[in-house]
Amino acid sequence: MTIWCQGNLDAEVYFLHNERSQKTQSTQTLQEPGNKGKFFIPSVRRQHAGQYRCYCYSSAGWSQPSDTLELVVTGIYEHYEPRLSALPSPVVTAGGKMTLHCASHGHYDKFILTKEDKKFTSSQDTEHISSSRQYRALFIIGPTTPTHTGAFRCYGYYKNTPLLWSVPSALQQILISGQLPLTPSLSVQPNHTVHSGETVSLLCWSMDSVDTFILSKEGSAQQPLRLKSKSHDQQSQAEFSMSAVTSHLSGTYRCYGAQDSSFYLLSSASAPVELTVSATENQDHTTENLIRMGMAVVVLIVLSILATEAWQSHRQTHPAAGN
Repeated sequence: MTIWCQGNLDAEVYFLHNERSQKTQSTQTLQEPGNKGKFFIPSVRRQHAGQYRCYCYSSAGWSQPSDTLELVVTGIYEHYEPRLSALPSPVVTAGGKMTLHCASHGHYDKFILTKEDKKFTSSQDTEHISSSRQYRALFIIGPTTPTHTGAFRCYGYYKNTPLLWSVPSALQQILISGQLPLTPSLSVQPNHTVHSGETVSLLCWSMDSVDTFILSKEGSAQQPLRLKSKSHDQQSQAEFSMSAVTSHLSGTYRCYGAQDSSFYLLSSASAPVELTVSATENQDHTTENLIRMGMAVVVLIVLSILATEAWQSHRQTHPAAGN
């Protein structure tokens, strides 16, 4: 990492001061337009975190200090990686609201939410949820506008070391629908109801030119699926194929169109398509057999109890000789 300091044109030496560690570095002025000081850190460590100011010295004396540059070092805490999810869905209509949920099974005092383009940062105190044994923070986003779109991460940190953060969460993309003047269509093959283990395909298509199609499941915090569109019969389309489906894929799906020039801005949603994944016939037969076996065991237990009671009654009515 390199920190640059630019000051007076006649500067001779630059000084960089870390107010957290109270360490100061010096460097000679680079002979190029604008005269800059270059401070190179070959391998960033936790001790490099801090608030930096730079100064320069020239024949006129010391300059005023620069504005503060805050350097945060991430990846310090690796044992409890935060998880970030968008509720109720990563896809939201313009003007709507959504909640970004950052959680970890390890204790952090605070979670901080950042946007990859550096235009958004927000921190929240964590709360402990004993029922799930996790710490979490909720970030309310909205009313949403196109400026809220993008890729977000969250980190955990402790109040006494606010510039030392955990490893980041996985990226969570936020998408806003209704931003492109088109509405794709969605269909499912071979049927809206399929058996577990089978293959099903959801076809998203549009007569308008579309670069990418996005498939989203309603009520799911999972990242939507993306596929580049293909041209077929004068229309744009993408086929989302799911093999060996299971019951958790059951639900309501919608698809959206997007252009490469506006990655996070989507079209209006297609009409909803319901997908139901039922148990296979073999699974049905297995369940039936288990029920029959259970009933047989119950009958055997009842018969055993009745036989025992009859035997005890017989002994009481006909006591053994000599008693």
